[in-house]
Amino acid sequence: MKTGLACIGLTTLDVVARAIDALPEGEGTTLIEGIACAPAGTAAGTALVAAKLGMPVKLASAVGDDLIGRFIRMALDEAGVDLTALETLPGLPSSTTVLAVDSAGRRPNFHALGAGILAQVTPEALAAARSVGFFHYAGIGGPRLDGGPGAGIVQAAREAGAIVTCDLISPQATALDELKRLLPFVDYFMPSAAEALFLTGREDLFAAADVFRELGAGGCIIKNGSRGSVVVLDGVRTTLPAYLIKPVDTTSCGDSYCAGFIAALDRGWAPLEAVRFATATAALVAQGLATLGKLESFEATETAMCQMTLRETA
Repeated sequence: MKTGLACIGLTTLDVVARAIDALPEGEGTTLIEGIACAPAGTAAGTALVAAKLGMPVKLASAVGDDLIGRFIRMALDEAGVDLTALETLPGLPSSTTVLAVDSAGRRPNFHALGAGILAQVTPEALAAARSVGFFHYAGIGGPRLDGGPGAGIVQAAREAGAIVTCDLISPQATALDELKRLLPFVDYFMPSAAEALFLTGREDLFAAADVFRELGAGGCIIKNGSRGSVVVLDGVRTTLPAYLIKPVDTTSCGDSYCAGFIAALDRGWAPLEAVRFATATAALVAQGLATLGKLESFEATETAMCQMTLRETA
């Protein structure tokens, strides 16, 4: 039986600073609580968190041939992520985001485009997709993936026996056309609530989930922040609550949620229990800075599930 996870899609470096509630005037220095940097993005963020949770992970994406790209490689390599399918694109900078997190955990950000959005289906990426038990597709909107190549690698992973999950990168309206190609090969589609409503035009998250299932998704799990999760699977139609926490930085919470869900499935957990584990993973990430936050391990996250308080649902 195949094991491990392969991710394809966006790779960035996140530089996170907290707490910034207003930009100071002039050129003076303002002391803040902390600054952190880490690999991030819908592919690299998920890969890094899944590796932290103990999974063997491969990343198919791209970085530039600059210092930031070398730093991203170093950090992912130290985490144990297989970088065979991570391209270095000459002459391009690496995608980078600066996030000014305020005291409430909100995160206005400034993004510099770079190589990370140019992930493509290389022979190494295709080999990775065919070799694992789980394949996470996070490349919708990628100019080298949309229009057929992305759907092709998802289909190849599925036909090779992988469980396929799918997330979004700040989708445009055109993402719906790409989802029509992809979702017939996706076991679990995992958008955010805002993304789900935007793409479907629905006002209800269950109705939005139904649209995605009609397009072919095996199941739909909608991430709804502090309101928890909307889960629509065969025979299951429910909401699960989030944990009551004080967020420090919500950067990468969506990517960590996906990673937690996959890691729990890999351990043999049922999908609903895996959603609960995903919620706990995101809650731990939100309590610290950058991609990993306060996340330590699969076992520590399982313990935290018993210690954190669930929010009351309306």
